[in-house]
Amino acid sequence: MNIFTSLIGIRIVFILGIVNALLFVFLLITCRCLPMSSIGKKWLQNATYKRFYGYHCYLWWVFGASVIVHVIFAIGAFGIPF
Repeated sequence: MNIFTSLIGIRIVFILGIVNALLFVFLLITCRCLPMSSIGKKWLQNATYKRFYGYHCYLWWVFGASVIVHVIFAIGAFGIPF
């Protein structure tokens, strides 16, 4: 049984797609350019956002690993589309 073409492999591709989308939004929210905007100045007054803002660099590592695994499983499940 090939894990890439099994139901588990397809589910991994789908779940990692959602994880990638959420991480992308989190990375945009914690972008270093945001504090310069009017929205970011208000958010930086919130202690919870300040803690979350500190994880920006770690989010990139999780996002990168998630994208790599997503691409491997997607190519394994669906092949190269050309």
